[in-house]
Amino acid sequence: MGTQNLALVVGSYDDTAAASDDYQALRSGQDAGGYEIIGAVVLTRDKDGKVQVKEHGDKSVGHGAAWGAGAGVVVGLFAPPLLAATAVGAGIGAILGKIKKNRDEKKLGVDVDDYLAPGTSAVVAVVDDKWADRVEKALQRSDKRISKAIDSDDYEKLRKAIEESADDVVEQINS
Repeated sequence: MGTQNLALVVGSYDDTAAASDDYQALRSGQDAGGYEIIGAVVLTRDKDGKVQVKEHGDKSVGHGAAWGAGAGVVVGLFAPPLLAATAVGAGIGAILGKIKKNRDEKKLGVDVDDYLAPGTSAVVAVVDDKWADRVEKALQRSDKRISKAIDSDDYEKLRKAIEESADDVVEQINS
């Protein structure tokens, strides 16, 4: 799959179970051939603001560093500060800084507090933009949804930086 035109699709949930159900429905829709997902995660944020990756996925890999890197890319594109808080490595930090700057300048970002406020969950997916509408519709239990363009150069640079330090990222994401 090419990475020319990417979108970040986010659904916000007050109910964690609804987020997990929509995540499973999202994966089922992909399995049925309705669309393709590059990466997806369910994030939860407790009342104290701590974020956890509850579910993740990348059909082409199953476990270990590869899925950890995939989850890291999705989290980094959604909210660079969330990944920066857990990721180790100067390369990742520099890329996250560039992504944050690009998002601020181009107004491409998603406000984390709007879509992952304390005590809520979110399903976050990276997809080819041709699938964004279908993926957004698959998040039917969400309280609100949004899709935003992603700079494909940011995606590739972040993916490569995370792959180079995948073991550290996996350890931090899973802790």
